[in-house]
Amino acid sequence: MFDLGPHAAFIVAAYAVTFVAVAALALFIVEDDRKQRHLLAELERRGIRRRSAKPAPVKSSKTSRRRAP
Repeated sequence: MFDLGPHAAFIVAAYAVTFVAVAALALFIVEDDRKQRHLLAELERRGIRRRSAKPAPVKSSKTSRRRAP
């Protein structure tokens, strides 16, 4: 395999700790994304919309027609 010299245990441990930390961060991000999407869907189900969302189209009624001059 690789000749890492007298510090092989330290090098392997450093890579293992880094791998575990990056994997934990990735799992945290995926779980948080799932939680936020669920929360957003729940709010939208209750009728609360995002400010950036397009407003609902306004339905015109017959009483709002313009009169001919």
